[in-house]
This record gives sequence, C-alpha cells and structure tokens, in this order.
Amino acid sequence: MRSLWFVLLATAPQGEPDRSPNDLEVSFDGRWAITANRTSDSVSLVDLQEGKVVAETRVGQKPFAVSLRGAAAVVTNWLSDSVSVLEVTPPRLAVAATIPVGDEPRGVALSPDGARAFVALAGEDAVVAVDLREKKVVGRVAVGDEPWFVALTPDGKRLAVGNSISGDVSVVDAAEMKLLYAVPVEGRSLRQIAVSPDGAWAYVPHITDRGFPTTLGNIERGMVIDNRVARVPLTGAGPRTGLALDQKDLGAPDPEAVAVSPDGERLVVVAGGFRTLFLLRFPLPFIESPGEFLEPKLHKDKERYKRVYGLKGRPVAVRFLPDGKTMVVANYLLNELQIVDWDKADVVRSIPLGGPAQPSLARRGEAIFYDGNRSWHAWFSCHTCHTDGHTNGGVYDTFNDGKAGNPKKVLSLRGVTRTAPWTWHGHQKDLGQSVLGSFNRTMSASTATPEEIRAVLAFLGTLDYAPPAGERTEAAIRGEAVFKAKACDGCHAPPDYTSNEPYLVGLESPDDAFKGFNPPSVRGVTTRGPFLHDARAKTLEEVFQKHHRPSKLNGKPDLTPEELADLLAFLKSL
Repeated sequence: MRSLWFVLLATAPQGEPDRSPNDLEVSFDGRWAITANRTSDSVSLVDLQEGKVVAETRVGQKPFAVSLRGAAAVVTNWLSDSVSVLEVTPPRLAVAATIPVGDEPRGVALSPDGARAFVALAGEDAVVAVDLREKKVVGRVAVGDEPWFVALTPDGKRLAVGNSISGDVSVVDAAEMKLLYAVPVEGRSLRQIAVSPDGAWAYVPHITDRGFPTTLGNIERGMVIDNRVARVPLTGAGPRTGLALDQKDLGAPDPEAVAVSPDGERLVVVAGGFRTLFLLRFPLPFIESPGEFLEPKLHKDKERYKRVYGLKGRPVAVRFLPDGKTMVVANYLLNELQIVDWDKADVVRSIPLGGPAQPSLARRGEAIFYDGNRSWHAWFSCHTCHTDGHTNGGVYDTFNDGKAGNPKKVLSLRGVTRTAPWTWHGHQKDLGQSVLGSFNRTMSASTATPEEIRAVLAFLGTLDYAPPAGERTEAAIRGEAVFKAKACDGCHAPPDYTSNEPYLVGLESPDDAFKGFNPPSVRGVTTRGPFLHDARAKTLEEVFQKHHRPSKLNGKPDLTPEELADLLAFLKSL
C-alpha cells in the first residue's frame, strides 16, 4: 500500500503535499540522508551523491525527528504518539514496526549499537527508552517542562535533554534512565542539541527573555529577546556558559539547530527566522554572561566567524558530512535539502524532496509567520513567541492590555480562528486587525498588506489542538462531572471550552486599561504551563487551590483532593 501511495504521488505532482523536512540524519559514510517530513506524514531517503530522493514511505502523523544508526532508523510521530522503526537498505526504505511511546513524542536518539531509542515526550515531561528488539518502552525518567530534543554522548552513556518551557538541560544516565543533574540555561525554546565529539559538552540554541516592553528602541538594544547558544557540561554538574548571536543592528531570530564537526573544530548554528547559518570555529567566547550582542572580536575574525545568507525558506536542521567542511541543511518551507560548503560559505546544491508547484495561501501565511524579517532589525518572528503556533510559555509586555507595565503570558494560537474575541482581555473583535497590530506594534515593522493578512489568517486556520493521548479514563469521566458541578462550563463552554465575554475573576490589575479577562480555551491546557495571564501559577494544582478557587469565583465549594485529581484528568483528556 505504501509503494502504491508513492507511485500515485509521483504521477500527480499538482496534488503533492508539502514535505516540510523538520529533521534529517546522515549515514556514517555521508552518502545518504533521511528526512522526517512533517506535513506529508512520510520519511524520505536521499542519495546525496546523486542529488535525488530514492525512496519515500509513510509513517505516523506529523513526523518530527529522526535518528539513524547503520541500517536502522527511528522517526517520532508527534501526532500519533508513536515511533516508526525503519529498515534502511539503500535504495530501499521500509517501516519495520510502529511502537506506541506516549504523549507528543519529539526528539529521538539511537544508542550506538542501534538497539535502543531514547524519545522525548513533550506532553508528559519525560524521556522513555524503547527496546527496538522487544518493540516496547523499557525505561522512563522525568525531566523538565516540555522536552523537545535529545542527544547522546558518543559512548552512549549520557543523554542531554533540552526542556523548552522550563529552560534547562536534563543530563540523564542512559543505562539506568536516571536523572543525574539539570543545568539552567537562562532561556527558553531550547532546540536541536549537538554533543562535542569528546562527549564533554552539549551545545543548545535558545532564546533569552530580557523583560522589557516591545518598543522599537528596546528591540534594537536587544532588551526584549536575545538569540543565543548555550554550552552545557556533560561530565559533571556545572554552570552553563553562553554565546550571543545577535549583532547590534541585526538579530539572529529563531536559532533552531547546531552541529559540531567530526573533528570538534567547527560549530554551525541555524537561524531559521533569518534563513542564515553561522559558521563558527573554535575557540569561541562562551562566557557566563554573554550580554546582548555577538562578541566584537569574534565578529571581525573572518577565520572564526562567517554567515551564510541566501538559504531562503526556513532552515531548521543541519548535519556535517564526514569531511567536516560540507553541511546538509533541512529547509522546511522549500521542501528540500541544501548542501552548504564551509569554505565558500554558500549553498552549492539543492535537492528537492517534492511538493506543490505553487504554495497555497496558508503556506504563504506560514512563511510570513516564521519570518524574522517581519520584526525590527530581524530580531524575532511570530513563531518566536507562538512556537509552532502554540506558546513558548513566556511573559511579554506587548501593550495588548492597552498600557505598558503589565506583561502577559503568550496565548496559544491553536484553534484561534474559532475562539473570538482575542487577547487576554477580549477587547479585540477582529482577528485580522489583531494580527496587523502585532506586526505594527509588537514587532515594530512595516505594515502588512491585506493579502498578507489574509494569508496569515489562512495559516492560523490550520492550527488545532493535539488530540489527547489514549482513551478517556474513569477519572476523566468523573472529572467532567466535577467540571459541571463547579460551574466551570459557565465560562469555559464546549466545544472549545471558552466563551465570548470577559469576566471579572479577582486577578485584575488596577493598571489594566481593559477590565476583566476573556476565558482562554482549556483544551490542551495541561501543555501550556505556567498558568494564568501573568504566569503566576506554576502548576494547575496551584491554579485551583490558590488563584482560581470555586469559592472565590462563583461560591461553589472548593475542590477536594479527589475532585481535583479527577478534574485534572478531565482537562488532560480535552
């Protein structure tokens, strides 16, 4: 059936889906690459020497990351809560097994012998070990909030886990599946990790919140968001050091991935929002307090610092080939792999993976959403805060409450076209005007055209909630009764569990220009911590026990421990 799907795809190019390669891995000899194609639910095998796709096969829904060891590869299926195990025997590529692993699997790393896969479960704040021979989960360890990517040391003994929301790296004993220590990186949105060849360091791209309002001057000074790479010790607990990527007049938006050359002498960083690669040669000035801007001496050193412009689209992943001077880049929006030469600092070949002849309206809107050039001095994109259309968990002062000085947590955009009115206070009745305001005010950029706004709205219409993991439990069924008994559905009414009116809930600031809060949807709420408009609650338990007690809101009795447990089970099932 898979081969028939591929044949039909090849004979009907106008009906082809975007591939959107979200991750790639290369073979030990550098001849082959394998890609996780997020919007076609497929994996492609690419002959890098011949410059063409030789096989493509379907996997689960929304494949996110891939790892390759010899003839075995594993891809995570984010929306299917599974991993697909693939047999890679070029030019053949086939799915050997599909293994359920848990809620929202993202990053994956294969052990050196290819017998185990370590998978980050973003929806469960955990990493699991999967025995690929037994085809089952055999180990589990709790890590930080929303782990995205993982990387193993070359000897397979230690696992680095980047936690996107809590902003730390968990270092795990891979054999024992035991947390050894965690290192805060003073940032969020931790992305694809690279480990040095000697296993001593993990390099992690991320953003850092600076806490100032989103004025043009603050953006220019690097006082709203900074883009950085952290270096985390893997041989023992210790502080992280950092490297700033932004220049004084030019940002490096959305650092998505890093790679270290096989000889350990070079580091490449992908800035997806600016379609740029940073080519860096060690030694590099990793320091405890990297500040707002790239170190001036490094910027002037042409032997240690270069930028590759002109990649276009949205580069999101990178790997070195064995020569240590050639890199392969996965370009999500261009549906292709790009071969980059270090010495030339340029793209020398592009390998198309397949896709429509012209981008759809929603795809054009997606390109705008991920474009860092839409902000002043290319400092950040819509995606920077609304990560993949969701939320990065941060709190920013964007004046959406009508006044500076009252920062608000980033709202998720999942289901946003169905949940009018918009913003925390619900004062915005027109979503197009709200988007336009984000470009004009929050990003301090030139105004967007009506056609561009229409495209962004079409893209926002594609964003939806991730389905709950597994079947609804008995506790969730009881929790739904609790939800109704405490009159939660008065403000959070199905099907999207929100309403179109603002309510006074006792958490208002006297400085807010708009009074009351419009209830955000509670669908997917368990993946949106920290909670409430100013992120004052670290857990949902704290929300219901301290800040949002029924007795304070509507006079209903407060939750018993048993009711609270059932209510949380219900919310997780939405």
